[in-house]
Amino acid sequence: MMISAAKLLGAALLVFASAFPYAVAHAADLVVIVSARSSIEALRSDQVAAIFLGQSARFPDGALATALDQPIGSNERNQFYLRVTGKTPALLKAHWSKLVFTGRGQPPRELRDSAAVRHAVAEDTGLIGYIDREALDPSVRQVLLVR
Repeated sequence: MMISAAKLLGAALLVFASAFPYAVAHAADLVVIVSARSSIEALRSDQVAAIFLGQSARFPDGALATALDQPIGSNERNQFYLRVTGKTPALLKAHWSKLVFTGRGQPPRELRDSAAVRHAVAEDTGLIGYIDREALDPSVRQVLLVR
């Protein structure tokens, strides 16, 4: 029995899509946010990456910074880490496994979605998160557009 080239290509694409959902998922416009009451006006991508990877616990002005994550496996989370840190979900898991094992850090707390992250960040000037751009409202300030 011969398998057609189209069926073979379709099967290969299905395998790729299931193995790399972050690469083929819809790329939403993401923004990094802080509370509207925060003194932080803007952050560079490397500053955001350092906070979310546990390499820095402070904003550039010296204030404490606590990162909030979206759920594991969510498109927002996968796209954020890929674009800001260059890490795939597997590399991110390895990064945090090493830090946790050596006692040098804990991954950011996860919230259920962009609305939950926005609400928490709005209430606390020490929090930083990332959300879908469509979830922005006046309670938070965009400090980085994730590209």
